[in-house]
Amino acid sequence: MFNVSKKLTTLFAVFLIGGAAYAADLPLNKLKMPPGFEISVWAKVKDARSIAQAPGGRFFIGSRAGDKVSLVQNGKVQTFAEGLDTPNGVAFKDGKLYVAEVSKILEFNVPDKISAPQKPAKTLSQKFPSDTHHGWKFIRFGPDGKLYVPVGAPCNICDMGTEYGRIYRLDVNGTAKDIVAEGVRNTVGFDWDPTTKDLWFTENGRDWLGDDSPPDEINHLSKVGEHFGFPFCHGKNVLDKEFGKGKDCKNYKAPEAELRAHVAALGMRFYNGKMFPSEYQGGIIYAEHGSWNRSAPQGYMVGFAKVKDGKITSVMPLVEGWLQVGDAWGRPVDVEVMEDGSVLISDDKAGVIYRLTYKAKGK
Repeated sequence: MFNVSKKLTTLFAVFLIGGAAYAADLPLNKLKMPPGFEISVWAKVKDARSIAQAPGGRFFIGSRAGDKVSLVQNGKVQTFAEGLDTPNGVAFKDGKLYVAEVSKILEFNVPDKISAPQKPAKTLSQKFPSDTHHGWKFIRFGPDGKLYVPVGAPCNICDMGTEYGRIYRLDVNGTAKDIVAEGVRNTVGFDWDPTTKDLWFTENGRDWLGDDSPPDEINHLSKVGEHFGFPFCHGKNVLDKEFGKGKDCKNYKAPEAELRAHVAALGMRFYNGKMFPSEYQGGIIYAEHGSWNRSAPQGYMVGFAKVKDGKITSVMPLVEGWLQVGDAWGRPVDVEVMEDGSVLISDDKAGVIYRLTYKAKGK
């Protein structure tokens, strides 16, 4: 009896420590992809969220539910920093790692050898609201060398005031904090078109307008200062029932693509690798974290948006199968293109990072 009880206790502890499932137990055979694509578990990282790539095959992984930033290198996972407040966002530049907490950005030096968790070297001078509702942040450096930081709405739907619903860009070596975009309810993923250098980003639509409204979005910033409609207008032409009176959706920047409602589109990257077929070049790979309050769940997949001449011409699934008969065993969060052209996909429910590869038939 003692041995059985001890075994059960151990198994329960492993479940708590390891998240929803161990990599070996994940039903990868249920994931469906176009012919030639294959997916495998690349690393096990609890609550894996945003991914930042650094030279030397180093990858930094943020977390939302936990307090740690992890480092993955040569198949080894270790804690880079801990004791942090919702460190969802991570970005690397010039030998330094930047970590977004709810109300501030921390700067860490990154030594060649890391034997223990690191302490921040400094806190950037720019401050942000302390609201936890949509307070976690995705951050990334743009082609201009500035750090881009979003501030989501502190609500489902509300009059936000002047600090929220924006994307800012910062000078990490100074005090500049410029507004890039407004009317953005919440974005947890963005990237720049490799040709035009324009900013594109995913956006999560509001809740409680029904199962199929409003859509999530993929947006395109063509000039600094554009307003994307929130809280007045959603998608291309959905006026908000509370805040849309007297407004016209034509006065706001429309999304380049309307996705299904409540899919929680998060991380996205333009694909510029050489491994995938030519039809994927210059397109957007994005993660749908999945709905949390829709009567029939949807999302829980990785999609692909084909882009031509600055316009999205089609949207289709790339990897799906995390949702099985209304129950999800995984939730994709972020994507990152590796140097060899394969794509990493983080999953904060399964607690892993997958690697998506492609091999043409006969090779």
